[in-house]
Amino acid sequence: MEVILLEKMRNLGVLGETVKVKPGYARNYLVPQGKAVYATKGNLAKVEQRRAELEKSAAEKLKHAIERQKALEALPVVTIEAKAGEEGKLFGSIGTRNISDAITNAGVHVEKNEIRMSEGTLRMVGEYDITVELESDVTANVKLKIVEA
Repeated sequence: MEVILLEKMRNLGVLGETVKVKPGYARNYLVPQGKAVYATKGNLAKVEQRRAELEKSAAEKLKHAIERQKALEALPVVTIEAKAGEEGKLFGSIGTRNISDAITNAGVHVEKNEIRMSEGTLRMVGEYDITVELESDVTANVKLKIVEA
């Protein structure tokens, strides 16, 4: 199924590009989220008419993401206290919700779906580098320290 992208998406394409995707991905995610429209002649004409407006909103999103990136990079080490056993193993785990709450409490608002954790949930006391994906091209690294409560 072909769709026209209404915003830049990592590993898929740029604004206004017609891409071929699986029907379920288009029907269940891209179209309902407003990230794409079905590729018809009428929709192609509408996207071309709205291109300037879409590019302007994309530029504003990018500017806002860069500001947030600078604020995140300026943060000192974000600390989370958790109960742990003798060897540093946590009782439970630290996930994206805990991390986003800790970063937001440190002064920069971050949603849990922006947190990228390559290792999965954190289960040990220590220091970690957490990646925050603010926009498809803009990421920030945050130092996270988990200490025993």
